[in-house]
Amino acid sequence: MFSNDQNIETIAQLAEKVKHYLGLQTEYIKLDVIEKVVKLITALAIFSVIAIITIFVTIFLSFALAHALSPLVGTALGFVIVAIIYLAILALVMINRKAWIERPVVKFLAEILIDA
Repeated sequence: MFSNDQNIETIAQLAEKVKHYLGLQTEYIKLDVIEKVVKLITALAIFSVIAIITIFVTIFLSFALAHALSPLVGTALGFVIVAIIYLAILALVMINRKAWIERPVVKFLAEILIDA
């Protein structure tokens, strides 16, 4: 049954096509991984730029608020009030960290890493 030259040639062609297919699959996986890594790096870069700008804006607005409060309550107390506002914001973020931070980050990473 397998001694026929045509059958042997067909099996050899099939083996060659399987090798080629496996090579293409390997290349596809490499390209898919590269695409996902590039998306992650791009998202990280965008987030970093936005975070840095937000930090600077927050610092300047904090000084502006403390300076605006200083004629009313004094300089030191103005800065204390701004610090208390930030502590309240921190407490609010810590209480809601799963809904505001963890779940959106997990969802974002899942969208990037798992093609739906």
